[in-house]
Amino acid sequence: MKGFYGVLSLVYMVSTSFYLSPRTVVKNENLNTTKTEKVAETKSEKNKAAVAVSSSEALYQSIEFDPEHELNYEVFSKALTGFENLKKAGLLTDESHLLTICDFSMSSNTKRLWVIDLNDKKVLFNSLVAHGKNTGEEFATNFSNTESSRQSSMGFYITDATYQGDNGYSLRLLGMDKGFNDAAYRRAIVMHGADYVSDAFAAVHKRIGRSWGCPAVPRELSQSMINTIKGRNLLFIYYPDQNYLSSSEWLKA
Repeated sequence: MKGFYGVLSLVYMVSTSFYLSPRTVVKNENLNTTKTEKVAETKSEKNKAAVAVSSSEALYQSIEFDPEHELNYEVFSKALTGFENLKKAGLLTDESHLLTICDFSMSSNTKRLWVIDLNDKKVLFNSLVAHGKNTGEEFATNFSNTESSRQSSMGFYITDATYQGDNGYSLRLLGMDKGFNDAAYRRAIVMHGADYVSDAFAAVHKRIGRSWGCPAVPRELSQSMINTIKGRNLLFIYYPDQNYLSSSEWLKA
């Protein structure tokens, strides 16, 4: 009899060793469900990002840039991100559709300013634009948000009202990036025309002239350009400064 009970006990132990607790099964099911949800969520985020990228690329491709003065896509994409974020924040109106971009990574002797109509998908202006006297010679290298620095400030600006000043017809600019250009109004950083922003000046001096920090444009274009972009439109002064690019709240996707 002892042998019988011993065998019976062994059979019972073997059979129970393969038994799974209902709680364990539920936990595993919950874990698998959570993992599935996280994967789906990640895929959804990636899909949204892909759609955003493809839509900005599609818009960029639809704009007819001068082949000799084509705006870099990465610069356009960043400008568009800021444009959309400033709209969401209510700092630009829903009707706003003009985007002005200055690519200060380029030579000042090239047409590095574009005014783009995003509705009509066309370039309204493509022009020379000056940087500050203490920002650099032909190329911009140093930027500041400090008064009397005579340096340019990178970042997003909203165009404000016009006035007649020492440099003629001018456009006030409101800096939107804290610590980078938010002192622009106090510093009197404005858009205005200047005779030193010309191919003729560059031919003599090997660079166009420089301002005291203002994005100065050719005298003959200044009035029409200012009248086009005045009144709460967006201006973006780009420079590949990693501190700025990682800090600006308007560049968060």
